[in-house]
Amino acid sequence: MTFRGRFADSLIAEQLDRISVSFLAEELHIRRGGVGGNIAFGMGSLGQHPILVAAAGQDFADYRSWLERHGVDCESVRISDSLHTARFVCTTDDDLAQMATFYAGAMAEAREIELQPVAERVGGLDLVLIGADAPEAMRRHTAECRERGFRFIADPSQQLAYGDGELIRSLVEGAEYLLTNEYESHLTEQKTGWSAADIAALVPVRVITRGKDGATIHVRGEEPVQVSAALVENPADPTGVGDAFRAGFITGLATGLNHERSAQLGSVLAAFCLESVGTQEYRLDRGAFLQRIAVTYGDDAAAEIDPHLVIHRSHDGSTALPVGP
Repeated sequence: MTFRGRFADSLIAEQLDRISVSFLAEELHIRRGGVGGNIAFGMGSLGQHPILVAAAGQDFADYRSWLERHGVDCESVRISDSLHTARFVCTTDDDLAQMATFYAGAMAEAREIELQPVAERVGGLDLVLIGADAPEAMRRHTAECRERGFRFIADPSQQLAYGDGELIRSLVEGAEYLLTNEYESHLTEQKTGWSAADIAALVPVRVITRGKDGATIHVRGEEPVQVSAALVENPADPTGVGDAFRAGFITGLATGLNHERSAQLGSVLAAFCLESVGTQEYRLDRGAFLQRIAVTYGDDAAAEIDPHLVIHRSHDGSTALPVGP
């Protein structure tokens, strides 16, 4: 929501212990989100068929339909009998100050989900990304991946601020990949007490995104690879850009591209996300996508990625066409 005014004008320092204020919002936007949904949507838009594993409420029906129209398998989403789907409600004033509330809701039930039945249903799991979720769910799914030998990506993101060193160490050990942004990479080292060398000894591939400075890929025993950020024409909203990068990067891995090309694919998808308002509102055109790769990374990169690039079209014939508010 958007409030045309300043929160500060309605706050009295001496009365904050008795605060009771209401702000008249002039705009309301309801958008789909959540790291799991965002990453799955991005992969689906690139022709993959990712399996979303999460907990949601009875209000998930419309969102589920949207994801399934874009190639996402939602059969393993647990539906709560009593809780609504998690949501983030935020009001922004003219100073760009924000007041927000996060409702976890059904997310708390994600700890009840077991991965083995998912693997049995689909005939095995290629790679499991464990993103920000209820901490106990993240812990359980990481432990199950280690026990059952499922290859997994550690992507704790927002939960790094919440978690202590013991939790973070339990989420990283045994991972094939560790994905963080630059700030999160330092937070990981600080809270675990591990050095960069310690993490390299534990995780074969570490990917650190750096916003406008691109991404760095650390592969054990090799020189780091720096991938520049893709060209952005008209930036609009940074929300979900990291999730889009992950979707493109994992799609690259799934289609057989090397780490550098996968990161380039992810960076271009992130650019399209950045140019739209909302995390799942971008529309993809194959020609424009390849052109962006060529302009940013060169014709050789575009030629190598071309055979691996598939743009999904939803059942109504659109390409990631946003519907609703």
